[in-house]
Amino acid sequence: MEDLTPARSSLDPIEIASLDEIQALQLKRMRWSLNHAYKNVPLYKAKFDAAGVHPDDLKSLADLAKFPFTVKQDLRDNYPFGMFAVPKDQIARVHASSGTTGQPTVVGYTKNDIDMWADMVARSMRASGTRAGDVVHVAYGYGLFTGGLGAHYGAERLGCTVVPVSGGMTPRQVRLIEDFGASTIMVTPSYMLSILDEYRALGRDPRESPLNVGIFGAEPWTSAMRAEVEAAFDMHAVDIYGLSEIMGPGVANECVETKDGLHIWEDHFYPEIINPETGEVVEDGQEGELVFTTLTKEGLPIIRYRTRDLTRLLPGSARSMRRMEKITGRTVDMIILRGVNVFPTQIEEQIMAVEALAPHFQIELTRTGRMDEMTVHVEATTDAAGAEAREASARLLGKKIKSIVGVSALIDVTEPGAVERSQGKAVRVVDSRPKE
Repeated sequence: MEDLTPARSSLDPIEIASLDEIQALQLKRMRWSLNHAYKNVPLYKAKFDAAGVHPDDLKSLADLAKFPFTVKQDLRDNYPFGMFAVPKDQIARVHASSGTTGQPTVVGYTKNDIDMWADMVARSMRASGTRAGDVVHVAYGYGLFTGGLGAHYGAERLGCTVVPVSGGMTPRQVRLIEDFGASTIMVTPSYMLSILDEYRALGRDPRESPLNVGIFGAEPWTSAMRAEVEAAFDMHAVDIYGLSEIMGPGVANECVETKDGLHIWEDHFYPEIINPETGEVVEDGQEGELVFTTLTKEGLPIIRYRTRDLTRLLPGSARSMRRMEKITGRTVDMIILRGVNVFPTQIEEQIMAVEALAPHFQIELTRTGRMDEMTVHVEATTDAAGAEAREASARLLGKKIKSIVGVSALIDVTEPGAVERSQGKAVRVVDSRPKE
């Protein structure tokens, strides 16, 4: 793979500033954000008053722990525009969740917010190895989902040529990558596997594709999947992180030269890690739930948002700003099976360790009597699709899950192509247990 380390002179000065400089900027911006939220969002005034705190109580960054959390339900309860901090005529754009698990959450952006977002995605892409003039194939979904337009504006800001393909129609994805000479693709990791399958189905060698960089986000993925994609395409695969409530993609990103965790763009987003049970802030290096406070957002300032994502904070490496480890899972995605906590990424790691299995899988939860059961539906590779080979790989995967994850699972190894393909975000868990 080509060395795509960006020139130091191309970085924003804050990316390589001293910790003292970064923290001084954070404190200044945090004071502004707390005051902006308190004065303009009734929810925050009520929350702060109930907790007995005022923005003026913030004397140091550590004082942020005195302030109450924001949770997804707060946005749902104030649907659609109750948490906007500026008049509606100053909102340049709105995005929203699908609402499949409840009332949609709506987020709003001023023109300055949109500009900042584009800057952060451009910074993330540069950290990934993308350069001005590159052709960027955007296969994230467009529309109310923040992925497509977030990536699009960032690529334009960096000076790239954008191919706004969106998701689906996988044969066309391959054709356009090849015909337009895309050097960067921005896509969910599960859909990248579908694109890889399509290359092979068409008899094309993915290592001969023009792709140099894959920027993958919107769902957790493992280091084993990174290795699979990098080897298949002979390209760099890097992780981008974001969530709509905070901004969208571009809150944090891996650096292509180290791939050792995602640098959080701390000049705009202040991270904390808390104990998910107690809400207490834990020290850097300890695992817990990721919490974010926006420092510059005008339209929708967010104070101490509980992301439900599990990770830990680490010192900076390729950049001065702190890193977060790849997300190990989400508290809302966690499966509790017979008293054991299980995350889909743990199952994926074991699948990737079995050579005869393809990385397409789905977990189904069922209940027989009073006992919950987990079935892992996973595909055999083309050269291990015979009945005996599938039975052998099922036994091996079952043993790995039992010994490493700590639960017994039923393993259903299917023929190639039988597991439903992702056209965007993968549906990893299907809960078929009866509703209580």
